[in-house]
Amino acid sequence: MAPLSWRFDNRYARLPDALFAYAKPARARDPRLVVFNETLACSLGLDPDLSDRAQLAALLSGNTLPEGAQPIAQAYAGHQFGHFAMLGDGRALLLGEHLCPDGQRVDVQFKGSGPTPFSRRGDGRAALGPMLREHLISEAMHALGIPTTRSLAVVATGEAVLRENILDGAVLTRIAASHLRVGTFEYVAARNDPSLLDALIAFTIDRHYPACREAERPALALLEAVIERQAFLIAEWMRVGFIHGVMNTDNMSLCGETIDYGPCAFLDVYDPATAFSSIDRGRRYAFGNQPQIAQWNLARLAEALMPAIDADGDRALDLAQHAIERFGDLFARYHLDVMRRKLGLDDDTRADDDQADDAPLIEQLLDWMQSRKADYTQSFRMLGEGLIPAERLATDTTLSDWHTRWQARLNRSKRSAAETSAAMNANNPIYIARNHQVEAALEAATGPVLDIVPFEKLLTVLRTPYAAQPECEAYAAPPPPGGRPYQTFCGT
Repeated sequence: MAPLSWRFDNRYARLPDALFAYAKPARARDPRLVVFNETLACSLGLDPDLSDRAQLAALLSGNTLPEGAQPIAQAYAGHQFGHFAMLGDGRALLLGEHLCPDGQRVDVQFKGSGPTPFSRRGDGRAALGPMLREHLISEAMHALGIPTTRSLAVVATGEAVLRENILDGAVLTRIAASHLRVGTFEYVAARNDPSLLDALIAFTIDRHYPACREAERPALALLEAVIERQAFLIAEWMRVGFIHGVMNTDNMSLCGETIDYGPCAFLDVYDPATAFSSIDRGRRYAFGNQPQIAQWNLARLAEALMPAIDADGDRALDLAQHAIERFGDLFARYHLDVMRRKLGLDDDTRADDDQADDAPLIEQLLDWMQSRKADYTQSFRMLGEGLIPAERLATDTTLSDWHTRWQARLNRSKRSAAETSAAMNANNPIYIARNHQVEAALEAATGPVLDIVPFEKLLTVLRTPYAAQPECEAYAAPPPPGGRPYQTFCGT
């Protein structure tokens, strides 16, 4: 009996072969299952059989290919820190497209499974630490209610990976609505092949935006739909203080999922200029820059789509520019909505003057948090639970004045105090993937002793981020003062 009940229908592999290259996973010397997401497997209808972990490890390392799999490395380009490059899956393989019982179609991708034709002299391998990091944070994001790719499993390969140090190798199995990216269209645009562009547009619309087929200009409708989803996604990142860290166009999914958890992190102290990535020296992808970068990336998508938007280049440019300009208003609307929810202001009884007053009320709180170096997650949760210390209000006139205005705004709502608190707590997590706790868990899981227990405990807490859990207070705490500045790395 197969350990997983895959049902593959690989439509991407039936596209023109310029969009991918056939490849096979490199054989892992001694695969060992480190973590397996049984809940996800069941939701995908995979009917997992965990009785033979060795067989499961062989399957999820690529040593055994399931029936119906058709491994390919996808071709794409991308602007990396603003600079264009032709890329492609250098260490990942799309194993196939799995059909779920509900009719949903998901990509099944191996990450770290060895070299491909796009590896550019790289080894195509991944290290255990970064793969566990992606597993942990993608599951945390899913639990927070944010669209994201997910991790089905991490398998240690039993082989060494040489980076700055010698590390344990691993393969992650990633599940995504698709791996179509802005960079996929940039790749096609660079080839200047109208038939290839038409084929990719038709595939993307069929996969994610079928309503666009009926539009007067399907390519323009596709662009507008992607813009809408990206505006929503970035607002959700801002809601929980998430910093992607490497918002290159090849890491921007067209279906609106968060993808690629390399140098990502979460805010502790609120500061829009916060950036943790070791390679983001100019803070291009800092927390507060994420909306503008998303719009910049979408402009690159618009450029790639222009030949299909209208045969008249000037007309295509005008239509594309108008669509891109809408991003600012869309993001502002979504961002205002999530911040209202964080402050309990989201109800259907607010008057027009309340709507006008809400934006400055939100900005005043954020300004206070930045000036006081307040913890982003804790501050909102304490407001929702009424835990701002009375002595703090008595001694901090800026906070006290703001609190008075906020309470007056809440008093104009028809909701009770208990209902407001419940609404706030549903949008303000107690637990996020605190950077210092993530590093501690990964250090234990990849150290000489290979202790996975701290990792599993942290993962369990993060799967219920909005509800208090007994004896888990430490997981809600910010890092201790006086530590070294936190830094993340891409893991390639």
